[in-house]
Amino acid sequence: MFRPLLIAMLLGCCLCAAAQDNDPTFVPTVKVGKVLHDGDSIQYMEMNNVYVYPELTFKNKKQAESYMRLVRNVKKVLPIAKEARMMLIETTEYLETLPDKKAKEEHIKRVEDDIFRTYKPKMKKLTYSQGKLLIKLIDRECNSSSYDMIKAFMGPVRAGFWQVFAWGFGASLKKEYDAEGVDRLTERVVLMVEAGQI
Repeated sequence: MFRPLLIAMLLGCCLCAAAQDNDPTFVPTVKVGKVLHDGDSIQYMEMNNVYVYPELTFKNKKQAESYMRLVRNVKKVLPIAKEARMMLIETTEYLETLPDKKAKEEHIKRVEDDIFRTYKPKMKKLTYSQGKLLIKLIDRECNSSSYDMIKAFMGPVRAGFWQVFAWGFGASLKKEYDAEGVDRLTERVVLMVEAGQI
């Protein structure tokens, strides 16, 4: 009885993983193993989290469209925020291996040039609302605002310059992500996107 269920679940996971292959935010997690219990081996399978929320009800078509736009925007900018987290971790770890301040400054300059070359075309394609969402998702992923990260790596003067630049477009690099408050719906969408549910 358990074997066909296990096979069906594995097939379902494989199909889900195949459908999500082009989505870098979804990482399928399937772990199969067995444990001994009272001399009997019991198979088990660990899978991705599945999030269950109450069904959303919208007052009108405009609210429904706004939610769908949020889903599209999260799917577009969440991979960039995750890449920013990885880049932050790699840069921080590498900087710790460098011997002096001059070597660290040279490496930060190379990283900055690489970021501009790689991400400038992507950033130009973002809408205003996607850019603001990206600032918040970077804070969510890195546990630090964009302003604080720029300040830590490039100093307060350059962080201030980029904050003024963002402010000119009506955004703020100091925006923080509030998963329990203002960004509650965004957090719901992010978790479901990461789990491959939407």
